[in-house]
Amino acid sequence: MSFLFENSYYIAAVGLILIGLYIMAAKKNLIKVIIGLSFFETGINVLLIAAGYIRGGSAPIFSHPDMQAGKMVDPTPQALVLTAIVIGVAVLALALSLAVRLYEHHGTLNLRKIRELKW
Repeated sequence: MSFLFENSYYIAAVGLILIGLYIMAAKKNLIKVIIGLSFFETGINVLLIAAGYIRGGSAPIFSHPDMQAGKMVDPTPQALVLTAIVIGVAVLALALSLAVRLYEHHGTLNLRKIRELKW
């Protein structure tokens, strides 16, 4: 039981990644595929944060002079995830705007029907 509790962040991250991959592969609606992409991205972000987490560690900026370097949480994954969140929001907004334009032009969001259309 302690194995599951100690690795719950990794299990949640892999679960989100797998859910996102399943949605992107199995669904035919473009909006659902975009939601799957968001799940996938969130799973990757959780995985990066879990990789840099140290149980009982402190933030490097609030460390005391007697604090050991091994007990500090790595700030690099946190900075990467903050950047990834901003990029992810921009990609999500672009994908949704393209989906709206595609619906206005073709009247459908079904990926199979869109692939059959002649441009």
